[in-house]
Amino acid sequence: MPLDELSQALGIEIDPELLTLALTHSSHAYENGSKDNERLEYLGDSVLGFLVATFVYQTHSDLQEGELTKLKNAVVSANALATAANRMNLGAYIYLGKGEEQTDGRQKTNILADTFEAVLGAAYLSNGLEGASKIVQKFILPLLDDPDAVREASDPKTSLIEKLQRLSREPASYEITATGPEHERVYRAECFSAGKLLAVGEGRTKRNAETEAAIQALRLLQES
Repeated sequence: MPLDELSQALGIEIDPELLTLALTHSSHAYENGSKDNERLEYLGDSVLGFLVATFVYQTHSDLQEGELTKLKNAVVSANALATAANRMNLGAYIYLGKGEEQTDGRQKTNILADTFEAVLGAAYLSNGLEGASKIVQKFILPLLDDPDAVREASDPKTSLIEKLQRLSREPASYEITATGPEHERVYRAECFSAGKLLAVGEGRTKRNAETEAAIQALRLLQES
C-alpha cells in the first residue's frame, strides 16, 4: 500500500527510507537479505516511555510513583500499542515473510506493537521529539481518557470476562496446544464461550497465547 497514506494517518512526514525500514519485520528481512526494524523498535520504545512518563507525571499530580508506573505501563503495553496500530491500519503496511503472512501476522499483537515502536523511532529520527510526540498524542494518550480502554489494554482476559458478563454469555475458557521443539515452542490458545470458539491466539508462552486469544475475542465481539 502507498506509504503516503500511512503518513497522512500519522499526521507527519517521515523519511521514506526510514519508514520503509520501520515497517520491515525480521521475517521479511531474513527472506530478502535486508535490514529489519528491530533497532528502530528499540529507539521507539525509549522515546515512547519518556513521552508517556512525562505526560503522566505532569497531568496526575495526585498519584504516587507506584500508581504512575502502573498507569504508564498500561498504555505502553503491547496490547495498547496494538490497539493504536489498528487505529491507523498499520498492519496493512508491514512487510512480512511468507510464514508470517500465512499465519495472520498482520493481526498479531507483538508484531503490531513492535512495528508501532519502530515507526515512532523513525518519526523521532526524521522530526525529533516533537514529531514523535504528535504520534503519541494522537494515538496513545487518548487511552488515558478512557478507563475501559486502559483496563482492556493492561488486562484483556479480565476485560473479556466482563464483556461476556454484560452480554449474558458464559465465561471464557481456553484450550492450549503446543508445537515445535522445547526451545522454540509455540503455544496456541483457543478461546471458547459456552462451547463456541470465539478466537485463537498464539505466543511463546501459554499466558501470551491466552492473552492474544482474549484480545482477538474482544475485537470480534466489538465488531459484531
